Amino acid sequence: MRTWAAADRTRLFREMAEQPLDVLVIGGGITGAGILLDATVRGLRAGLVEMQDFAAGTSNRSTKLVHGGLRYLKQGEVRLVAEVGRERAIVHRLGPHITTPVWMLLPIIEGGTYGWFATSIGVWLYDRLAGVRREERRKMLPRDAALAREPLLRRDGLRGAGCYVEYRTDDARLTLEVLLAALERGAKAVNYARAERLLYEDGRVVGGRVVGARVRDVQIGETYEVRARFVVNAAGPWVDEVREMDGSKTGKTLHHTKGVHIVVDGARFPLKNAVYFDVPDGRMVFAIPRDGKTYIGTTDTDYHGDLAHPRMTIADRDYLLDCVRFMFPSIQLTPADIESAWAGVRPLIHEEGRGPSEISRRDEVFVSPTGLISIAGGKLTGYRKMAEKVVDLVARRMAEETGRALPPCSTDRVPYAGGHVGGAEGWPAYRKAQVAEGRALGLETAVAARIVQRYGSNAPEVWALLPEARERADAYGLPADVLAELLYGLRHEMVVRPADFVVRRTGMLYFDMPALRRVQGGLLAAMADELGWDAAEREEAAQELAQAVEEATVPLPAEPWQASTRAANVPDVQPSHAQ
Repeated sequence: MRTWAAADRTRLFREMAEQPLDVLVIGGGITGAGILLDATVRGLRAGLVEMQDFAAGTSNRSTKLVHGGLRYLKQGEVRLVAEVGRERAIVHRLGPHITTPVWMLLPIIEGGTYGWFATSIGVWLYDRLAGVRREERRKMLPRDAALAREPLLRRDGLRGAGCYVEYRTDDARLTLEVLLAALERGAKAVNYARAERLLYEDGRVVGGRVVGARVRDVQIGETYEVRARFVVNAAGPWVDEVREMDGSKTGKTLHHTKGVHIVVDGARFPLKNAVYFDVPDGRMVFAIPRDGKTYIGTTDTDYHGDLAHPRMTIADRDYLLDCVRFMFPSIQLTPADIESAWAGVRPLIHEEGRGPSEISRRDEVFVSPTGLISIAGGKLTGYRKMAEKVVDLVARRMAEETGRALPPCSTDRVPYAGGHVGGAEGWPAYRKAQVAEGRALGLETAVAARIVQRYGSNAPEVWALLPEARERADAYGLPADVLAELLYGLRHEMVVRPADFVVRRTGMLYFDMPALRRVQGGLLAAMADELGWDAAEREEAAQELAQAVEEATVPLPAEPWQASTRAANVPDVQPSHAQ
């Protein structure tokens, strides 16, 4: 059984420092993970460092859809829709356990963004561009059929609905499984590893060719010099910071926007069908049922605050509640109904004169005079093509410099770490068999199904930890299945801090806050024993977890950076949710 644990961190740092890499990737989100996998599959010695946890930035704060972006047709982004639509099918094939097809309703409202004809043509074109399978192609529903499918829709002005398929995902686990697929092929990756400065040939402080980075282990403070023939900056919202470190932040720059989602209990908002709907300011918002909850989002506002800790504000919260009241007037949600929330920062390429919702989601690659390769922009769904673009560039330069020819990209045929389930066609049978295995081990059907859905073909590794978990669970007051997942995360998924587990390995902070409140003490105690924390380290971890819960549940009165602007007596530019 593969191990990838906190105890392996020092070894991984030393191995990367002792033998130069072909490629060093800075940034452990979905783009960096994709680059690591692509480079490794082509035969390159590749390593990745991430200053937080993997997927801690944008890559676990999306709308959690692998989708083609229907709204981008309105902006004329036909090529983008076609490309990411095709990629959507590939992602589903490589990891059917973390990509679930869901029918999405697009209500047609008098005076809305799309009328009946435009909706029919738009969704038809979307299906064709995205190469949608025949059984998943769009349907047009008259008013009564739309209400039968989703009775909570507003009746006033409703003319009908388009109905098409999107793919719901767990974005953080998607990132993790791409990383794990790379590790299985010899790549190296470490979280809580900050690239503090870049290294240049001949020992220069700056200038010359970039040949690596000085990396600090954030956990213990040790530093390592990691050298590589090529350095790739895939730092997401922090791409410009790395470019500044390189002295090459010129020309195009990032435009940060913030997106917020809220989560309510399904009993309070019993949505039967995912819905993508118009709101009064001209934008469109999702409401999506998942695991007994319903989540709603997203906002789209300019952002100039803390990139690591974006927060929901009262204005964000009230905006989304107003959106729900507009399309689902019988569901009068209040702030008290919100169980959790998340906010994410989108690293878009700045376009002068365009508002947050108007900026293209296209990606772009920048190559500096020092050879630093930076990639920014893009969408979760398109990560594999973004990675291919970067590694193709590396391959061309490798051939020019060394004469070594690399094979073309083949990651469209590389299953994710938990994706060895027989593809999308084999997944239902695999899932059924593994759920039966979980039940035979004494788990409730729903618990076994959750674990199989989360880990795919790695579920048997969780089953193997159940006997140990049962022996130890009472000592921590934890259910055995939760402890088995924690032990698996600690030993095989590089869980280092509490939020790694409750946010990015399980999503508990977002989608089961009541359960988290019940088990958080036991989780901390079990992690302390496994990781050898002393009293001070355990207290620090408890404070971190409490802070994560607060960030997910308590809205800020306003953005701190807006308050600073007003305090400086500078005219305040209030972000708008309108396009």
